[in-house]
This record gives sequence, C-alpha cells and structure tokens, in this order.
Amino acid sequence: MEGMEGMEEVLAAAIALGEEGRWEEMAERLGQALDREEDNQYLLCWLGVAEGELGNDGAAYESFRRCIEQDPDDPHVLAIAGAGLAQFDDPDAETALRAAALSAPDLPIARLNYGAYLVRSGLFPEALEQLEAARELSPDDPVVRAELGAAHLLRGEPDRGLAEFEEALALAPDDSWTRILMGLVLVELDRMEEAAEELVRAARERLDDAEALILGALAAAGAGWPGPAEELLAHARYSVEGVDAELLEEAEAAIGSDDEAARALLRSTAGPAALRERLAQPL
Repeated sequence: MEGMEGMEEVLAAAIALGEEGRWEEMAERLGQALDREEDNQYLLCWLGVAEGELGNDGAAYESFRRCIEQDPDDPHVLAIAGAGLAQFDDPDAETALRAAALSAPDLPIARLNYGAYLVRSGLFPEALEQLEAARELSPDDPVVRAELGAAHLLRGEPDRGLAEFEEALALAPDDSWTRILMGLVLVELDRMEEAAEELVRAARERLDDAEALILGALAAAGAGWPGPAEELLAHARYSVEGVDAELLEEAEAAIGSDDEAARALLRSTAGPAALRERLAQPL
C-alpha cells in the first residue's frame, strides 16, 4: 500500500477502532485504504464487519461478497466472511465456512461459525460436532456456549439448551440477547417466575427492542408483578419505533385481564414465535 502505513498497520488501527465500538471511523479508515488497494481480502472482510455493525446490510453484503471473490485461503477471513454471507443466505457461505473449519481445525472461530451455520441448516449432529470442538478449544467463550444452547433447543432438548445458556450468561452476564432466549426457554418449561426475572432484566437492558419489552411485560404480569408489567408496556408504547401494534394490543388486553391471560399469551403465541425467530439468527 502507498503511504507510510502498511496494510497490517491499517488493519490493526481499524480493528482497534471496532473494539472501541467506533464503527463509522473503522469503516471510513478501511474504505480509504480500499481506494488504494480495492481487491484486498482483509480490508474487504473487516469492512463487511464494520458495515454490518452500522446496520448497512447492503454494503456489508457487497464487502463480504467481494472478499470471497478474491479466493481467500486465510481461515480467519473465510470464517468471518463466510458467516457474513450466511446472514444473507448466500450459497457460497457454506463453502467458505467448511473450508475454514477443515483448513484450521484448531481455530475456534472457524469451528464456531461453521457450527452456527449448520445449526440453522438443521444439521444438528454435524453442528454439535463443530460446536463441541469449539468449546474444547475455547471453553470460556460465551458465544460458543450460547450457540450450543441454540443447537440443543432446535434439536428439541430444552434442558440441555438451558444449561448452555446459563453457562453463557455466567461468562457474559451483560448479554441481554442470550438472556431473552433463556427466559423464553423457562417460559416453555413453565417456570414463570424465573422466566420473568430474566425477561424483565433483559427488557430493561434493551429499551430499543420493542419485542423484548412486550415479552418482559407479559412475563412480569404472568408472574404477578403488575408494576414491572406496566413499566415495560409504557416503554413499548411511547419509547420504541416499529413496535408490532397487533402484538402490543394483544399484550395490553391480556395484561389488563388477569395473570393467567398474560401467561397464556406468552406461552401459547408470543413466546414460541419470538424464540423461533431469534434462534434463527446467529448469536
């Protein structure tokens, strides 16, 4: 690359920005570097990560697509770009992720990302093989434990899934996404008070997540906690754009009726639908 900074320095600086959550600056730094070296697989891969964090799905996909078109052989690049493509159902995702896992079987991210892909493809024995290998390689990685939990849940093993989510949250107690999943599993297991504790906490940590607020409100009402139920409903009504109006209306009616109505809506409709949709997304 031209200039005083080489590619490694540019990448290191950009990744450091991402680690601080400065995604716009990271994307800008990588974009400037790509003006000079437009087909660099590493720059494209990490630009895809930055654009994804910014919610620029089209730009993220384009970067990951261009990265894979450079025929990378670095397993880190294959694992990251392959997972990026998988979010857009690109058929080349499987090839990239499999190549990463086969070429670097001792690389945790390669095993993790391939396993997560296999989970969403319904290939549970193969997924568990990859994810259990990732757990052996990186036993303190909460994402690995959460993905194992998702695999067991989707395989129809809620108790094993719950155990993995508990391990994930012990390692990363601020992971509100996994906490929602654990709360929804507890709902399925009819452990409503425990479910309410998890869902109310997660909702308070995700005030921009309308569905989480409604789930937390229903769980609180189902556990007999009217105060938190009304608090979370108020946030859903007035603080969140894009709330599902039909779900909010149903939740308001159920919570206004009695504890059993709120519990029934959460267990029969709202909870299973939310769990299914959230499990479909890599953690």
